[in-house]
Amino acid sequence: MPSDTTRRGVIAGALAAGIGGLTFTGARELLEQFAPLSGRAWDAADRTPSSTVESPYGEATLRFDADGVPHVEADDEAAAYFAVGYAQAFDRLFQLDLQRRVMRGQLSEVVGEATLEDDEFHARMDFAGAAEATWEHVAETPAGRLVEAYADGVNRVIETEQLPLEFELLDYEPREWTPVDSMLMEKQISWDLTGNFGELRTALVADRLDEGVAEDLYPERMDHDVPILREEVLESAERLDGGGDEANTDAADASGATTASIEGGSSQSDERERGADPDAAVGAGLTRWLSKYESPTGVGSNSWVVSGEHTESGLPIVAYDPHLTLMAPPLWYEQRVETPERSVRGATFPGVPFVIAGANDAGTWSFTNVGADVLDCYAYEIDDDGERYRYDGEWREFETELRTLDVAGGDDRDITLRKTVHGPLLEREGRTVGVAWTGHTATRTTEAIEEYGRSEGLEDLLESTRKFDLPTQNLVYADADGRTLYYATGKLPIREIDGEAVAGNRIFDGSAGEGEWEGFTPFGESSWDGFVPFAEKPHAIDANVLATANQRVVDDPEHYVGVDYAAPYRGARIYDRLDAALEGAGDDGGDAPGSTDLEFHRKLQADAYDLRADQLLPELLAALADADADTDGRLEDAAATLEGWDRGMDRDSEGALVFARWMDHFRRLTVEPQFADADLDESHYPGDWAVATLDDDSDLYDDRSRAETMVAALEAALEELDDEGWERYGDWNTTRAIEHPFAVEAPFFDYDERPLDGSRATVNNYRVASGVGASWRMVVEPGGDATAILPGGNSGDYFSAHYGDQLDRWIENEQKPMERETDADVAVEFTEGSS
Repeated sequence: MPSDTTRRGVIAGALAAGIGGLTFTGARELLEQFAPLSGRAWDAADRTPSSTVESPYGEATLRFDADGVPHVEADDEAAAYFAVGYAQAFDRLFQLDLQRRVMRGQLSEVVGEATLEDDEFHARMDFAGAAEATWEHVAETPAGRLVEAYADGVNRVIETEQLPLEFELLDYEPREWTPVDSMLMEKQISWDLTGNFGELRTALVADRLDEGVAEDLYPERMDHDVPILREEVLESAERLDGGGDEANTDAADASGATTASIEGGSSQSDERERGADPDAAVGAGLTRWLSKYESPTGVGSNSWVVSGEHTESGLPIVAYDPHLTLMAPPLWYEQRVETPERSVRGATFPGVPFVIAGANDAGTWSFTNVGADVLDCYAYEIDDDGERYRYDGEWREFETELRTLDVAGGDDRDITLRKTVHGPLLEREGRTVGVAWTGHTATRTTEAIEEYGRSEGLEDLLESTRKFDLPTQNLVYADADGRTLYYATGKLPIREIDGEAVAGNRIFDGSAGEGEWEGFTPFGESSWDGFVPFAEKPHAIDANVLATANQRVVDDPEHYVGVDYAAPYRGARIYDRLDAALEGAGDDGGDAPGSTDLEFHRKLQADAYDLRADQLLPELLAALADADADTDGRLEDAAATLEGWDRGMDRDSEGALVFARWMDHFRRLTVEPQFADADLDESHYPGDWAVATLDDDSDLYDDRSRAETMVAALEAALEELDDEGWERYGDWNTTRAIEHPFAVEAPFFDYDERPLDGSRATVNNYRVASGVGASWRMVVEPGGDATAILPGGNSGDYFSAHYGDQLDRWIENEQKPMERETDADVAVEFTEGSS
């Protein structure tokens, strides 16, 4: 990474050149807000925290270790979290402010008309209203006082410290941070993991092509044998007995939502009055608009645990790497907090006071995305004036609110938010859809995460997990007593039509009350009566080996969970490697047969073997052997390269490059002619598994056989390699997708470009097309050693030595210790004083 001196030279040149020196794309709407010649930007080059800060909560100390990780120590919890707020804000204030602006629909106020569509979506979804409802609940809990102290710490930086460079370039100052803003960060995290309008896309494809094609491209169940809860896991692990969930006992008795009943539950009795045609909500304009704001493609994670029976130390080991958007600075922020009540270290999201994924003295916890269906879409019968909708046999007025979207350098825009009994109403091009999302109510996840940090073992953590209602996650945990835990967290809705449980991957008739969630109150506090009881959610206690990679949770769930699971490539590879090591067949396990150590699990995180190649290469090579001879021999050479390739997605590999580019062209050519004719863009493209398992006789291969499509895709890939001059996989697969939010206009904010290993299907997961990858890695022995690494640096200050100092180590997965203490000097001493 460039040195501080180099950074100063880079920005000096940019500032001396004026606005023209920063403009590389002509994005005038944003650049008009830059003020590079104001002189204030120079002040940001010398930011240092105050050595002494008065705190209304009492004394604390803040030290930064050699990697820029803050270590906070205090005798009082609130004093500690005031210091945490100060540390996060000093390092990541622009990130905090940008995230809340996005979620509140207030980005155009800073950057102009370019982000008006984004603001409209976030305003209409009213994430801020849901955050306010959540804070009303959290404020009355023990976590509430700590969140308030954290907010005061953030505001101390806003009020007294030099602002980071981005504020000076954009020439604005952030507003006061509030506890509601921290709740809004919980909503952002949850939306990024569970926001999904897949039923609209599937319905549009079925409408434009046919239902058979839609079923082939978006299968409800992938045909594989590696769910998270394999038979071996279910046989070795314990289960809860079903008791102890008072709020949901009645719902459990009434639901009976088995797989069999769900599959047959789409009928409707003649007695029910139909109020709206669900197909009326299906429209290309609406679907495309909403698809822009879903979870980014490829969002997911890996995590696994092995019990002490399979480790050299006799302690369990948890390995974790969440696959989220990669950016500069990173999405995660590492911190350590030491008080009489807790000793916790790990990673959180800026704006969230508490460690989300990490460890304390008793245990370690991590989360991957379940892929559960927690968002439903509703169609309504709406009157001609657009002021009322039909529901429960009568006309009701929409709940409305006038909202003004401020626009820098342009005309402000007024929009009218509309809500139904289910939640927000979204509209585009004459199409409307109502949305119910579990995050649109008061949630208790902040309580759960706060309690995790001071939990003292599995029973403590399990009790706190009952409060973890958003988002739906695969919790993987182990403790120093040797206990292990898997639990599917979050609230899972039970939908019914005429008393029969149904799946949620459809558009419901909202006017007829189809599929409603009993006990759900949008923008209020929910009873959750009509949701899957805690004890009946998928879980396993004291499993010896368990791995999650966003694949199907269990083959035969007691209740409908969802259909938006990842392909099994990563999950299968992790289980294969773990099984081999624990049976003594692995070549990089521990010293004893069937044992592993921390280094084994770090190597597994870096595994780049691509199981798509096992699945598709034999078919491709057979197609090439049967194809007409190519005159220049390029296809023959490519076939030889692929045949000799070890199927590892390594940055120096030619075979990996050919396969990766062939895979993308094969997916495109499989659907492109029909999709283009039906006006369906790339947002509707199917996943790799659907394309890999598509039958030869699919209607998509009417004009060209599957084998011919494979050959044509390879020809297209080879032509692309020639045009781009790529020779090795790392020429294409680079860190270029890791960007600062404003790097197009000010590219010096980006990290240096580096070649990378891994693909979207490998354990070492990286998606150059969408900028998603391992956003944090950690490997932990609870009560023992722990290591971690970030894809960049812990500081968001461009001039800091810790802005990108971990990037190269992240590329090589050379993890650093998650220190329990530091001998660094005190950077900030917080003394008793008034606010």
